[in-house]
Amino acid sequence: MLLEVSNLTVSFDRAMIINDLSMHINEGELVSLVGPNGAGKSTLLRAITGLVIWEKGIHRGTTAGDITLEGRVVFQGESIAQVPAHEITAKGLIHCPERRRPFREMTVIDNLYAGGYLVKDKAQLEQNLENVFKLFPRLQERVKQISGTLSGGEQQMLALGRALMSNPRLLCIDEPSTGLAPMMKEEVFNKINEIRDMGITVLLVEQEVSAVFAMADRNYVLSSGKIIAEGSGDELMQDEVLRKTYLGL
Repeated sequence: MLLEVSNLTVSFDRAMIINDLSMHINEGELVSLVGPNGAGKSTLLRAITGLVIWEKGIHRGTTAGDITLEGRVVFQGESIAQVPAHEITAKGLIHCPERRRPFREMTVIDNLYAGGYLVKDKAQLEQNLENVFKLFPRLQERVKQISGTLSGGEQQMLALGRALMSNPRLLCIDEPSTGLAPMMKEEVFNKINEIRDMGITVLLVEQEVSAVFAMADRNYVLSSGKIIAEGSGDELMQDEVLRKTYLGL
């Protein structure tokens, strides 16, 4: 078991965002996390990857409000509760954020090198870069281009490539298809499958339920901060209430 989350609760002021949630991911799996907007999917990823502080305090990236976390997160057999985000990244648990978020004024190559800032072995860093260019040849064609001028699909490739520069053992990808045209969505999903084929374990948060059910080994359905169902895509699609009420199918 690569990642185990046990009885995780995340509260923002008096509102409970994640409610006593437990889940696990085995090494080599592609696991999806789906559910309606506002279910807590992005908050869960941020809690797992250290972007929510494990004590009462300010949520990183916000200016007001207290967030409290309780529960247990174990990665590669080690508790990572209260471990700073950069140390979690160094362990190989990598967060690829929603809406890409490149360093918009920097070039493609500088974005990629920024993703590998914790890799101290120069030869390994250059090997990572070579692997990214093999996966995303379009990025190699645009190494000197300012990232903010890329198309949405190219920015998503850059976000994935930047995450791969950090030697991920588990790559958490948040809503990669948001705002993309249908053909580009298909290409991004194909690339995520290739990332899994590279031996990298993937936790994928996504709204395109049919696409991820076809890709994933297992799926969790999240609603109101709780896991309400788990199973293969075929198993979950057989539940008519689940399809109509929680998946919008």
